[in-house]
Amino acid sequence: MSEYSTETTETTKLRQINGPFILVITNLVDESYLRSDDGSTHISATINAPSNNFAEATAQALVNGKMHIFGGESDGKKIARLDDCSLNELPARLYKSREYSHSALSIENGRKALICFGDDVKFCETFDGTSAVKTFAADLSHNYGGLGLYRNQPATVGCAYERHNKAETLSATGWTALPDHPLRISSHSLVGLENQSMLLIGGYAFESGYQTGIWQLKDKEWSRFGKLLQPGGYGSALYDNRFIYFFAGDPHPYAIQRLELNESEKLEKVEVMGNQRGQFFSPVLVKTDYFCG
Repeated sequence: MSEYSTETTETTKLRQINGPFILVITNLVDESYLRSDDGSTHISATINAPSNNFAEATAQALVNGKMHIFGGESDGKKIARLDDCSLNELPARLYKSREYSHSALSIENGRKALICFGDDVKFCETFDGTSAVKTFAADLSHNYGGLGLYRNQPATVGCAYERHNKAETLSATGWTALPDHPLRISSHSLVGLENQSMLLIGGYAFESGYQTGIWQLKDKEWSRFGKLLQPGGYGSALYDNRFIYFFAGDPHPYAIQRLELNESEKLEKVEVMGNQRGQFFSPVLVKTDYFCG
């Protein structure tokens, strides 16, 4: 891959814009962009990084208000932080190399990130902004199984390699089983709601392929919550102000969809905001009123 400058030039500045926008940092950093939250505007964004594939196959989570990325194909142990227009690699390293199919989640009210799974990796680690520490292993593999909050505790569902439908949740004493999902599934996005339920959005079901289904785990029971307008997997989701933005990495046309919830966190509507301009798996999503360019 070609190198990508880490220097901030005269044209690479953090500028305030009439937002809000979603900054989308893609597998190849030089194809990153901003999308307005109503989908009407697309702006190219310049993100400085040590290499152009620096964000490829990474997992993302906010720690102390800053977006961090973990692992990835360029370096399975790297930890980097988004500072204005630059992805800056930190001295801290992950305990275990996680090159792809792993997940990350903000926990403890954003003070830490939980990083789990990967290629046949069952154990997790936490990162507090300074160092990574090994923690509990799940009972099963959950590569491409995602992480979300259920009852304010981390949870995961499914697995690509083992093709199962098992769900688990992490407490202070370790991982325990949750009800099985109705489908053997992977590559979905998990979103915890304020009512302590968790949504599973899209994904790839081994019985039927890419899904439009939106499922909810509530009171220890799975039910259909709604339906996407386009199937999608290998994507990323961002929940903000009663809207869930879902950016699919596959299949074509890589739809960007917005789910609107009401005050009771019931689904009001789903709309397509456009499409990603390439096959960008698990893009890093950051809500912002600024852009780099």
